[in-house]
Amino acid sequence: MDALSNAIIEKIRRNRISTSEVTDCLGKTGVLKGVGALNPRHFRVGPIRLITAWNCSNWELHEQASAVEPGEVVIFHAFDYEDYAMFGALVAKFLLLYREAAALVVCGLVRDAHTLRMENYPIWCEGVTPVGAFNRKNTEPEPADAQAVRRRYEGAIAVCDDSGVAIIGKEWMTADFLERLDFIELQEDAWFHCIDTAGMTTYETVCEKKYFDEESVFSRFDRLRDASPLAPGEPKE
Repeated sequence: MDALSNAIIEKIRRNRISTSEVTDCLGKTGVLKGVGALNPRHFRVGPIRLITAWNCSNWELHEQASAVEPGEVVIFHAFDYEDYAMFGALVAKFLLLYREAAALVVCGLVRDAHTLRMENYPIWCEGVTPVGAFNRKNTEPEPADAQAVRRRYEGAIAVCDDSGVAIIGKEWMTADFLERLDFIELQEDAWFHCIDTAGMTTYETVCEKKYFDEESVFSRFDRLRDASPLAPGEPKE
């Protein structure tokens, strides 16, 4: 990844910027729908590695898993997979322990839930099942639909926490997005100061923005007075 992408990853990691804040910075977009944390209280961020599987087979999944690099968030996408699990404890241990992946995100099901929970692995998925896929080499190539998925994740970053998974597409790898992250952190500080210390209501805080009053500790932050950069719309260069 380039320097700007790495800077975004480091800012999110060091400040533990949540998926809620990240999706606000993305204009209320970016959520990976349908997946949730298998184990609570994990926070992970990193570049995305996509692994695909199709026709209820895990053969190609095992092939692609060998290329995973340390620090990557591995996203698994299943095509024509019915209700079979994409993988279980063996693949999870290989990728998280020996390949040092940051997290595993499964757009599908996993198995061996008892082991995955006991080991407290950082896994996000759509659900669990005891039934695994078939270990047979596909005679058909990767589905055409997979190419659109690959384009979506190329050069992208994933942020994972208890609220779910947020995807920061490569089009957001800009200095403007770094400013958005700074803004959301300052805004959150201001809002919680208002309710915790200043005794304001959430209406006075969020709607009336009374933290701009002279006596407010945040009144000197002109950055908060500017038009919010978090409005929905296309990313800026």
